Amino acid sequence: MKALFLTEVGKSEVREIEKPAPKAGEVLLKVGMVGFCGGDMNGFKGLFPLQEYPNILGHEVGATIEALGTDVPEQIRVGTKVTLYPYLACGTCVACRKGRPNACKTNKTMGVRRPGAMTRYVCAPWQDLFPSEKLSLRELALAEPLTVGFHAASRGRVSSEDRVAVLGCGIVGLGAVASAVNKGALVIAIDLDDSKLEIARKIGVAHTINPGTEDLHTRLQQITQGDGPDVIIEAVGSPHTYRSAVEEVAFLGRVVCIGYAKAPVEFNTSLFVQKEIEILGSRNCVGKSDFPEVIAYLEEGKFPVDEVISKVIGIEEGPETLANWAANPQGIIKIMIDFDR
Repeated sequence: MKALFLTEVGKSEVREIEKPAPKAGEVLLKVGMVGFCGGDMNGFKGLFPLQEYPNILGHEVGATIEALGTDVPEQIRVGTKVTLYPYLACGTCVACRKGRPNACKTNKTMGVRRPGAMTRYVCAPWQDLFPSEKLSLRELALAEPLTVGFHAASRGRVSSEDRVAVLGCGIVGLGAVASAVNKGALVIAIDLDDSKLEIARKIGVAHTINPGTEDLHTRLQQITQGDGPDVIIEAVGSPHTYRSAVEEVAFLGRVVCIGYAKAPVEFNTSLFVQKEIEILGSRNCVGKSDFPEVIAYLEEGKFPVDEVISKVIGIEEGPETLANWAANPQGIIKIMIDFDR
């Protein structure tokens, strides 16, 4: 069967691999849809410090249970549509011991530090499956990136009393937007791409700002009556947006950082003290809480699924598509591989 490998910085190719067989406690999944992650592009460009080469890409999965290994509970049934928790924690580091395996010191995400799911069949522990009778495979493949944004909103303790600004409306940022809107917050979406802001409006944000055409500080001050947002979620990963988050957040506010900055960031640290702000990292998601929340949200039909899927391709188109996306990312939110093409 074919698999899409990231072979080294700037290079990917389709290779033939053997079909796996499920071990005890595992299921065999027939992969239908897999999304490209922003991390895949950064790995392709050599900007993702955790990426290992060569590796099969893919951890945003919509699949069907094909077969069961031994020791799988009877409620796990062949034919069920599922998505997949793609992280593997060590279970012994300080983060794992404190019940936060999403921040495991040696976490191995599929497609990053262990083989991913951009291939027709993969095996996975039954405990890592999240089923849905209502969602399509493409909707299930959107669940994982949305969970990362939902987790960030949880880290920021977003509530209906908050004014929340989200810097960056890629799929993860849109997940944070969706979670904050769903919690009843007043949400401000910020991006340089008007098409992404239009999607944010469909999700239900109260305001949008394009810093390329209007002054970010002035608009945020107007919207918040001079206070600044109570919570700012950084979902870009640039030094400029990291600094903007600290500068624009309200006194006593919370800044949640998702994006990996591609260069060192210089801060005026006096703002940390003067505002008494909280700066919170947000990594991956918590499977037992974030996945069920996102699946329930998607099942309610609140998210504009078709609008965020920029392109659907077959696996043979993967190398060319990844190279083109890296060269021209403007306007791309989510690219998916359809294994039934």
